Amino acid sequence: MMFQEKIGVRSVRLALGLLAGFVAGQALAQDAPIQRVEITGSSIKRIVKEGALPVQVVSKEVIARSGATTVADLIQKLPAMQGFTIEAVAAGTNTGGRTTASIHDLGGSYTLVLLNGRRMAPLQDSGSAVNLNSIPMAAVERVEVLTDGASALYGADAIAGVINFILKKNFQGLTLDAGVSVPTNPGGKNANASITWGFGDLETNRYNLLMTYRHDEQKKVKATEREFSKTSYIPLGHDGQSYIYDRTSTSGTAANVNVAFNSKANSAMGFNPYRAVNGQCAQGFFPYLSSTPAANYCAVDSASTIETVPESKRDTLYTSGRIKFSDSVTAFADLSLGRFDLTARIAANPVSVAVPLNSPVYNQYVKPFINPAQQGDVKSATATYRASEFGTRDSKTITDVIHAVTGLDASFAGWDFNAGLTYSKYKLEESYTGGYLLNKEFRSLIAGPTFNPFLPTGSASSPKADQISGSIFHGSVREAYSDMRGVDARASRELFSLPGGKSSIGIGAEYRKLNQVQTASTAAKNGTIYGFSPSAEFDYTRDSTGVFGELALPIVKDLEVTTAVRYDSYSGVKDKAAGRTKGETQDASTYKISARYTPTTSVLLRGSYGTGFRVADQNDIANTLVSNGYTSAAYDCPAALSAADASLCRTGKLQYYSYLGGNEKLKPEKSKQYTIGFRLEPSSSVTFGADLWDVRMTNQVSSVSEIQAFGNAGKFRELFTDFADPATGIKSWAYINAPINIGRTHNRGIDWDLTVGEKYSFGKMTLNVNGTHMLKASYTVPGTDNEWTDNMDKYGITAQVTFRNIAKAVATLETGNMTNALTVSYRNGYTDQSTTLYNVATQAPSLAPVRLNVPSYSTIDYQGKFAISKQWEVRGGIKNLMDKEPPLTLRTSSGHQIGYDARYADTMGRTVYVNTSYKF
Repeated sequence: MMFQEKIGVRSVRLALGLLAGFVAGQALAQDAPIQRVEITGSSIKRIVKEGALPVQVVSKEVIARSGATTVADLIQKLPAMQGFTIEAVAAGTNTGGRTTASIHDLGGSYTLVLLNGRRMAPLQDSGSAVNLNSIPMAAVERVEVLTDGASALYGADAIAGVINFILKKNFQGLTLDAGVSVPTNPGGKNANASITWGFGDLETNRYNLLMTYRHDEQKKVKATEREFSKTSYIPLGHDGQSYIYDRTSTSGTAANVNVAFNSKANSAMGFNPYRAVNGQCAQGFFPYLSSTPAANYCAVDSASTIETVPESKRDTLYTSGRIKFSDSVTAFADLSLGRFDLTARIAANPVSVAVPLNSPVYNQYVKPFINPAQQGDVKSATATYRASEFGTRDSKTITDVIHAVTGLDASFAGWDFNAGLTYSKYKLEESYTGGYLLNKEFRSLIAGPTFNPFLPTGSASSPKADQISGSIFHGSVREAYSDMRGVDARASRELFSLPGGKSSIGIGAEYRKLNQVQTASTAAKNGTIYGFSPSAEFDYTRDSTGVFGELALPIVKDLEVTTAVRYDSYSGVKDKAAGRTKGETQDASTYKISARYTPTTSVLLRGSYGTGFRVADQNDIANTLVSNGYTSAAYDCPAALSAADASLCRTGKLQYYSYLGGNEKLKPEKSKQYTIGFRLEPSSSVTFGADLWDVRMTNQVSSVSEIQAFGNAGKFRELFTDFADPATGIKSWAYINAPINIGRTHNRGIDWDLTVGEKYSFGKMTLNVNGTHMLKASYTVPGTDNEWTDNMDKYGITAQVTFRNIAKAVATLETGNMTNALTVSYRNGYTDQSTTLYNVATQAPSLAPVRLNVPSYSTIDYQGKFAISKQWEVRGGIKNLMDKEPPLTLRTSSGHQIGYDARYADTMGRTVYVNTSYKF
């Protein structure tokens, strides 16, 4: 989509700038010749003006003023964004550091991300959400955010809205940029440098070529380098009582042991042999506070060994060429390349080690502590060992992105045409670079006469350096890619005259083929890695077609009504491995009606109503049942499962294995949404606006959460099956996460903004305040269609929080060559997850679960910009000026990050940065 900030009316310019949300202090552009252009949310070229749909424009100056070093950092801090995925969850997951956008807490799968108005290849393992790390930061000229459903124009997955990244074009000259940011706390240094070169003027030379390249490096932050993340054994006070939040791990070098029996008359038991022999836990271990008489463990503080912020490198290259064959025909070609290299380190590998019955280790450390009457009934003894001597588990994910578009812009017989061919590919390779064990070598080591899993690190029986180096796996574990090919065409023109002016029409069509593939490496599949379950392999393909039409009708001078209709059709999922198509062809028609009314030059009223639908991800439809690691939290074995087969219960409160599966019978999700808003400019220095929005979805793809499943295993009995530990072959219960069409959601809120600006003798002062106020964020409990709940200001069953109020205030002062900006960001507090704590006074678990009140969170940023000359500009600033730490939370999701929530607070701390730009 094309958008040029060339507006003849000062009030409209200010309103458009205000919509950016961060635009405080932005200098207004000079008047320019009026021309028709295309803006996000419409396929019709027209004179730029405040439209019927709420479009927030984040300009180049606003991007620079934010101090953001990545596209994700920029977008995810917009007040309208909630429910996205952050890079930090790469610690302990296989996301590779992917980041997503989510408008109004509806989710990344419902937020359409475009690059110059066209789709990109989606995340391989998330179906439709685009990885923001795919966007070349140095090439971004501005961002247009449509915070209203746009399925009728853009397709099925635009229910929440559209984020359109507009890249640079028709650039001349050479610009060098460089920046560095350094936290005042240890770790986390970031540096970047970029070069942009362009020549030829499209208007005078009839051609233009530009290239921009950028390199970024992010250093890691260790958990122990921040006070809030250094431990998983957290003392705290609540309601006058002293508690301990214990998220330590029962897997350690001085391992615990679980003993199972053949006869059901004997219940499984667990204990720590080192403590049984020596009377106390090994040095560096804690008594596990969730122990029971049958499962009395020691635990290790594994969270202290992870990284809060992983290290990464990013390279992006964007090239764009345009040739103007005539005043009415222009050919263009854009190519974007990117590589994102991320290394995440988490706690050392927890592995199960079978202890042979009647072996020397068994006879010394296990047998003496079993009731003599039970000794002859022992079925197995398993050590919960952690391979600490082998180092942290290090995974390296390299993500490569290619996005190429070529096409024509043309005007003929009153029509404006645009057509293009798109090839977009998102590929990742995940490798293990440390801490994962070679199966043959490690089994040989633990079978040796000196290995003893019940002694701490540094003991005589600990593995030697050569044994450690010879037992660590290095290599690829999986490759995955998403390959999208498409062709699209659209056209618009003026039609007949109405009292308010010329009516206009826009029409278009598109076709896409999406191929998503994942393969596990040979080493991952053939048992090379100890205790490892390979990723699922698949090869899915789906075609989609869409046609749309839009009609703008200026009914009278001050009233314009726009209607749009679209038809989409998606084929079933072609599963190459299965040799058949899974699921049925799904199609639907959607529509949108919007209107804008300007009774005076200082008042604008607008509204819209529309429908949408979204087909399920290919994975949700076609996946077979595959291993999916462990549950996020630890659970006692539910009574229903114990009654079904107690031998499959794990001993004590522990994590269980999980599976992931698909559902061929999934149907499309459907939506209805509306917006009502206004913009006021009572004077040349004050602008205020607000938009009420409402989105309802039905037939939503949903799944029963693990919390629900373990909380009512009798009701959800079909979601449990057995799983054989790859290391020991011992079976235990496992939870199945599979989608169904049953959910409903209802989200509603208000986006608002206020700008006040005034010129004084010493300079220009501007204050912009904007935010989102959520009124409703309800959804049906997964597995039901009539039991409603929400996450509003509380940690909900989806392991997320919906914040009622998120706001940002920016104050700027422009004095000659110097601009100072102060930014305050605010997020309200919420009620934490319900958690059982250890009561220090009673030396027992709390009688009732505790829910903390997590306080509100605010940060203050400062930036100063100094224009040394017309060519040379320097910016310096401090992010999180007050060094505000994340507040304490007792959440159990994302188990490798404990005591804080990186999604909702700044984990870097106070950070000083300097950026400079020189244009030759």
